[in-house]
Amino acid sequence: MNRAQLKRSGILRMALAGSEAADRDGSGETFVLRAARIAVVVALYWFVSITMVFLNNYLLDNEDLDAPLFVTFYQCLLTVGLCWLMQLLSRACPGLVDFPSVRFDVKTSREVLPLSVVFIGMITFNNMCLKYVGVAFYTVGRSLSTVFNVLLSYFVLKQTTSLQALTCCGIILGGFWLGVDQEGTTGSLSWLGVFFGVLASACVSLNAIYTKKVMPAVDGNIWKLSYYNNINACVLFLPLILVFGELGQLASFSRLSSLGFWGVMTLGGVFGFAIGYVTGLQIKHTSPLTHNVSGTAKACAQTVIAVVYNSSSKSALWWTSNMMVLGGSSAYTWVKSREMQKTPHRVPQDSAKEQLLPGEKGNMGV
Repeated sequence: MNRAQLKRSGILRMALAGSEAADRDGSGETFVLRAARIAVVVALYWFVSITMVFLNNYLLDNEDLDAPLFVTFYQCLLTVGLCWLMQLLSRACPGLVDFPSVRFDVKTSREVLPLSVVFIGMITFNNMCLKYVGVAFYTVGRSLSTVFNVLLSYFVLKQTTSLQALTCCGIILGGFWLGVDQEGTTGSLSWLGVFFGVLASACVSLNAIYTKKVMPAVDGNIWKLSYYNNINACVLFLPLILVFGELGQLASFSRLSSLGFWGVMTLGGVFGFAIGYVTGLQIKHTSPLTHNVSGTAKACAQTVIAVVYNSSSKSALWWTSNMMVLGGSSAYTWVKSREMQKTPHRVPQDSAKEQLLPGEKGNMGV
């Protein structure tokens, strides 16, 4: 072997060694492993979120039991129980389970109460929208949260919005109205469902604003906030269940003692709790922007699955309305992320929390 060949083989070995080193991060993890872990986390988020929506739709679309408040109350109660269980597991297996210590405090509960009122509206109207419009139209029916974010930022926080972001909101509004028009054309439009969807969107935006105000009361911890929010919600739901006569519905429900019914109810609550965990996990292993893009893609897949499952036939304009809503939402996320990069430095931890919170317990039907 001559000198030129030796030199070439040496360069090749150096290149391969360099590429392997460049393919590892600071912890020695290869790109392939990193990509595989991200793919698993994103797939887990999609599975939990889509399954949760279909489970809730199944529970709420039950013709024998018209008790959406009770269904939501039970899921909130289950979330409180799961918080206690996770706390016990964290103490027993600190290396495997990481969960904060939660202990009820009346003063903290009272400070969280204004958020809890908005939270009840958000999850109740979410479920009512899902009940009346179904999974296929749910994305469009509850698509105005971004528009309400802009409106409330201006009227409550006195913050202006760029022309690019307003253009994205215009696309979302156009998609919403086109979707409503197309649902009306097919004869499947529920104006009550649309009304609940608009209210749910407004509550999602209010939830984000009130969350920022009460975070200091729970030491900035998302799980403590979820714990107090759901305890308050359980108490507030009880008089609502009585006022709307759902106890009578439960008393006459033939499957009230069925293990299958309570199994599905419990499964829906577990997935509702899990969505907060997998949302945080996806943000941790990707980024807030990637999480929002993943959520948009998930909503698109969810719509397609619902249409195929129900063997529905939708017009090109109906699909266009969905694409306008999803495209406008994605574009708004991208524009806001670019604008945030140009603003002065902010504490990353707070930013991550703000990105997590709006979707964390919009859970009942996101």
